[in-house]
Amino acid sequence: MDVIARMIVGVHPLAGFDKVLHYTVPEHLRADTVEGVLVRVPIVNRLHLAIVGEVGAPRDFPIEKLKAVAEVVYPFPALPPDLLRLARWMAGYYACGLDAVIETMIPAAVRRGAALKQEKRLAVARRAADDELATLRRRAPQQARLYEFLAQQFQPQAKALVLERLGLGAAVVVALVKRGLLREELRRIERVAYADDWAEGELVASQPHALNPGQARAVAALESDLGTGKFGVTLLHGVTGSGKTEVYLRAIHAALAHEGGVVFLVPEVALTPQTVARLRARLEAIAPGHRCVVWHSHLSEGERLDGWLALATGEARIVVGARSAVFAPVRNLRLVVVDEEHEPAYKQDETPRYHGRDVAVMRAKLTGARCVLGSATPALESFANAEAGKYGLLQLLERVDDRRLPHIVVVDQRIEAARQRTLPTLSQRLVDGMQARFARREQTILFINRRGYSSSMQCRTCGHTEECDHCSIALTYHRTDETLRCHLCGHVRPAPVRCPKCQAPDIRWRGLGTQRVEEAVKRVLPRARVERMDTDAMSKKNRLREILRDFRAGRIDVLVGTQMIGKGLDFPNVTLVGLVDADLSLHVPDFRANERTFQLLVQVAGRAGRGDRAGEVVVQTFTPQAEPIQFSRHADFAGFAAAELTQRKAFGYPPYRHLIQHQFRGRNAEKVGFFARQWAKRVEEVFGQRLELRGPAPSPTEKIKDEYRWQLWYFTPAVTPVMPELAKLRAEFAWPDDVIEVLDVDPVNLG
Repeated sequence: MDVIARMIVGVHPLAGFDKVLHYTVPEHLRADTVEGVLVRVPIVNRLHLAIVGEVGAPRDFPIEKLKAVAEVVYPFPALPPDLLRLARWMAGYYACGLDAVIETMIPAAVRRGAALKQEKRLAVARRAADDELATLRRRAPQQARLYEFLAQQFQPQAKALVLERLGLGAAVVVALVKRGLLREELRRIERVAYADDWAEGELVASQPHALNPGQARAVAALESDLGTGKFGVTLLHGVTGSGKTEVYLRAIHAALAHEGGVVFLVPEVALTPQTVARLRARLEAIAPGHRCVVWHSHLSEGERLDGWLALATGEARIVVGARSAVFAPVRNLRLVVVDEEHEPAYKQDETPRYHGRDVAVMRAKLTGARCVLGSATPALESFANAEAGKYGLLQLLERVDDRRLPHIVVVDQRIEAARQRTLPTLSQRLVDGMQARFARREQTILFINRRGYSSSMQCRTCGHTEECDHCSIALTYHRTDETLRCHLCGHVRPAPVRCPKCQAPDIRWRGLGTQRVEEAVKRVLPRARVERMDTDAMSKKNRLREILRDFRAGRIDVLVGTQMIGKGLDFPNVTLVGLVDADLSLHVPDFRANERTFQLLVQVAGRAGRGDRAGEVVVQTFTPQAEPIQFSRHADFAGFAAAELTQRKAFGYPPYRHLIQHQFRGRNAEKVGFFARQWAKRVEEVFGQRLELRGPAPSPTEKIKDEYRWQLWYFTPAVTPVMPELAKLRAEFAWPDDVIEVLDVDPVNLG
């Protein structure tokens, strides 16, 4: 019997190892067994889930002893062909196992072959004649009561609820089904995320807004691009408040008109409800019947499973979500939108360490879709690609309705400290502005990218600073529960009242955090309603949604928060934004420090003046002359990019070369350093001048969770040519069990 007659498939088991196994396919399963289908196959003495990666067997393949596929889980591909090709590309580019990529792409509930949630429903099967109903009332009054109730309903009713309401048992149903008067049916229950439309205030007008000239040009260009049906990437660079979302919505409408599917990525879960509300409102008007699936890690397994099934079966054609939504099984993909494409949140910090934006571009390429990258402060890698002609460039340089960009005031904290004879949390300019807004019933946002009360505890007598026992950083003081916390490993200890080293009571709390800023606001605005929005405050379920809802409704006067409030949220009544410490992201050992600071300042400043009232931004800093701060005063992205790219080119940093970070960690510091140096020597021997090496050296944060960390940097013009050889070398090198090494391609965090 030949291979074709027996039908052989190669599968990728979801069983923790990266290897292709071959099986025969029974005749009754052949019609549904195609590439990307999820199947159950025997491995040793158990059935495991696997993805069909290839149909057919290699030449001279011994097929006589092959086991057979046991079951096809879903009669459609769990990984469509484009996602399967994407998985193989990711495995090679990011130097990880294909099994790890596949498990990332498929939700856990799907990987387990979870069943759909269903319920039994009852409906009238045929109308009873008058004499039949009279007999039923006389001889079986309970059956008559159930029949008459269901006969009055317009649609099938949930069996359990009906029986509970009428106080009847299941035997009554059985009897009526036997008589042919009722029928039982199974109905799928779909769990829809944000179906409650919690954010009434987030809903926008369902009818399209009138476009300004810049928006009209951008929409026309994207509609033309979508009409070609060819792959391409467009960078949509628009100032904050310029109406990028409206451009996205028009592009989505165009993609749907071409019978295409849409992937819409946002950087934060906090932005998902707002984006979903806008899409649903619009789609109800312009494209009734089109469903919008929500996709991110905070959903329940049931919600993820039902959303995945809706997309995989073609019931829904639009998905909105965070980073992992790029893997949603959207059919006939025509448009991929990456909103706030510059955000580091798109980078996965676990294997596979992919970048959502770059993967989105590659998926669009594999499907012939259009990819739109949008931001007021694009990543310099994206901007350089646009300048080089690799990406198209569309610009929105004016705010909607000719609203002015907020006026930015830079406060030199050195002068402020001299004036007030102390280092104030809030400058006088910021205090005056907050009080004026409160009097006019306008709202204020204060931003500081550090949670807690103070960044460290220091003794004035001996200079001792309390550090984490497990990490090489100072502990952060949290006043709400009087604790010292490590924000890397989670270690907690009570805050001391005396110095642990010299027992002096003279303890000073240094640095600022959200709790300290909140306390300062309550001192200067005692009657104001103040809320804090950071990881600590958001621990309670739905707390984030509640705060955003209350802030939009005007029930909160001042919102103090970390970076999560600087990403795309739109509050029309906010007229003042304060950046309490603009230097936090500036003085860090990272070549992107200037870029991150500029992006942060512009994005947070953009939350002001988005309604009819003019906005003002107060920036508190000790380095007012720094380039990111000066360029951000006028939202001068072009000027900043030109200056920063000149420096990047001089030092050979991205985007002019790719950076690969190789990290080594273990509990023995000397051993980690030794193997890092031995590995570096081996790489130099094999690659020579093809790779530029910098290091190895201890990481900026040398110890985290009791593990010492070293790092090595590789610089290369292209990743793809070097990764296979580098992966082979890693596999051959004699790594000890207690030294862990991780490759991170195109890293965003160098700490």
